[in-house]
Order: sequence, then structure tokens, then C-alpha cells
Amino acid sequence: MLMGNFLRNRKSIRDFKRESVEAEKLEEVRTDMKALEKEGQGDFAFRLFEDGERIREALAGKAGYAGVMIEAPHYIALDILKDSDSALIYGAYYMEKLITELNKKDLSTCWISLDEVDEKLKKELFGKDIKDIGYILAFGYEKPHNPFTSEEPYSVKFGIEDFVFDEKLEREVERDKLETYGLIDLFYYIRFAPSTKNLQPWRFLFRDDTTIELLLAFEDWDRHLLVDAGIIMYYFEELGRYAGINNKWQLIDGEIYQGEQYRYKSIGLFKL
Repeated sequence: MLMGNFLRNRKSIRDFKRESVEAEKLEEVRTDMKALEKEGQGDFAFRLFEDGERIREALAGKAGYAGVMIEAPHYIALDILKDSDSALIYGAYYMEKLITELNKKDLSTCWISLDEVDEKLKKELFGKDIKDIGYILAFGYEKPHNPFTSEEPYSVKFGIEDFVFDEKLEREVERDKLETYGLIDLFYYIRFAPSTKNLQPWRFLFRDDTTIELLLAFEDWDRHLLVDAGIIMYYFEELGRYAGINNKWQLIDGEIYQGEQYRYKSIGLFKL
């Protein structure tokens, strides 16, 4: 049940209270940011902006959902410092790790894409020294909501048979095999992981008795899918710990496979 609580209860919030987070707690957030940047070894930087109103007003009509900017007291920008796929993947990975730390402080969050925001405005908002900010994280305290009208935090489109395969694409993995490896619960709950536009592009392929390969499904390649790779890698590793698996993903510059419905880009390998 603990595995299910970790991800199924994780929510993306669009309605925040206007009140600022306490100064002491913001300082704790800065400490967390610095520690994760150190783990990231220079691939990315987090930038905290306390003046949420300034950010929101400047991005109104340019970011958010359907042109409506998410109003929050504070924002954290994810600045990718290196022009590489791995930097984008690990930036997203560590942003999710930061979200975990924010949740521990009773703070809620929401990813916001800046796809439609031009570089000039980004530099005016976030500083002339930024490198590549494609996403910011709104955070603060969640507004009270009606429990009778609340929805699941993420809609799930897939069953396990739709995204976990055995030896070759689109060959469904047997349930007995997942149970043998102690992965049946992990794959059940990982379906609730967030993804860009809820596309859930990740696929998992058992290559042999020791290795799982992570692939991204696509029709037209979009580099932002690498953000989804970083997010799903983080959740896989965290859920794996509940199953007694403590390994980490190894990134690879893998092949592109042609499947029956999608093309697939190989991203990483995980040793069981």
C-alpha cells in the first residue's frame, strides 16, 4: 500500500492560496535545491522566484493551461545548462525529486511549460544569464476543495499490457513473469505518473532475464519527450525501492524502432 500512496496520491494542483510560503520554509527549499543541483553535477540549475505575481502577470496568455496562467505565490524555474539530451532528462528527473521534498513540507506543485514564451521575455523575467528554461514549477499551499467534485490527479489510459512488453515490441509480458520479478505492483502504480499532455509515451521492454529497456513512443519526434523520460525514470527507481530493487537507470543513445503503431526511441537500461 505504501507504494501506491507514493504515486497515486501525488497531485498536480492548479488552485493555490495567495498567501506566501513562510520564509523559513522557503529557505529549506533553497537548501534542497542546492543539494539536488550538486547531485546533478552541473547539468541544470533551479531558480526560485518569490514574487509570483510578477511571473504570473508576465506569462498571462502565454503559458499555463488553455492560455490561463497558473496563479501561485512562488515559482521555480528549471534551467538546463548543457545542450544535451542527458541534461534535459536529468533536469526533469531532479525536478520530480524536488517535488517530493516540497510535498514533504505540505507544499503543492504544478509543472508549467514555456513552449510559447519567447527568449527575450524569458530573460526579462528570469535573468540574462539563463541558458534554457522550458519549464517552471508553480508551488505553494493548495486551496481547499470540495471532496465530492475532486478528480483523480492523473487519468490513466493504459493497462499494464499496453506499455510493458517482452523481448519484442507489442508482445505482451506475461503476468507470471512480472510476479516472479516482484514488479507487478510497480507497473500497476507507475501508470499514474504524470506526462506532457498526458500522452504517457513511455514503454518498457524486457530484453532478457536481467535487463529492462525504456523506450519513448512517438509519431513525430519531439525533444520534450525527454522530459517525460526523466520523470518516469525517477518514479520507476522510487517505486522499485519499495520492491527491494535499488538500481538506477543507465542512459543510452539507443536505436529508433518501428512498431505497428508508433516509432520508439530507446533511452535507458535498468538492471534487475
